[in-house]
Order: sequence, then C-alpha cells, then structure tokens
Amino acid sequence: MNILSPYEKYRQQSVMAASQPELTLMLYDGCIRFLNQAETYIESRNIGQSHNNLIKANNIIVELMSTLDSRYEISDSLMNLYLYIFEEITSINLTKNADKIRPVIDLIAELRDTWKQAMQIDRSQRLA
Repeated sequence: MNILSPYEKYRQQSVMAASQPELTLMLYDGCIRFLNQAETYIESRNIGQSHNNLIKANNIIVELMSTLDSRYEISDSLMNLYLYIFEEITSINLTKNADKIRPVIDLIAELRDTWKQAMQIDRSQRLA
C-alpha cells in the first residue's frame, strides 16, 4: 500500500483539478525546479542525481512538445525552441557542465512568465 503524505495528496489533487493552461504552467515550473536541482547536484559532483533531474527536465520538454497545436502559427516557433532546449539539456547531461544550465533555466522562466501573462490576459478578457 502506497501512503501519500498530506503534501503529496495536495499536489496530486492540484494537478487533477488544474485546467490545461494551468498544467502547462506546472510543467514549466517543474522543469525549472529539476534544472535547479541538477545544477546543485552537478556542482556537488553527484552524477546520478544530476542525471535523473536532467532526464526529468527533458521529459517535461517532450511533454510540452506533444501538447503543441499545429493549427497555430506560433507552434512551429515553440517546437524549434523546445528542440533547442532539449538538445541543450542533453548536452548538459553528457558534459555535466553546470555553467550551461543557467541560460536554459532563464529561457524556460521567460517562456513560463509569458505563458502566465497570456493566462491572465485570457482570464481578464473572459471576465470582461
């Protein structure tokens, strides 16, 4: 029997109740969190944990790629950006070069902030 902590139960319920835009925001947040953890593990020379976190970050990027809707023109640009991020994370995982992580985190944070802004604009337009 797998018993979840109250925090895990809360997180699980949050994901289940989230809208698609909120889930995308959670994916960006998770990717940033895993990359920050990978950076810490690389700096402390914990190769196994850095690898695990970089794989988790890349899995999130793959999920973001799979959610793109090709009916929208911006999807092609986002796909190219996600492919670039995926390749950068893969390179970081191969070289364990912590100096390359911060620019990737900054790029994902910028995407996250833009997404959050778009969500707020959409929400305010629906309420108007």
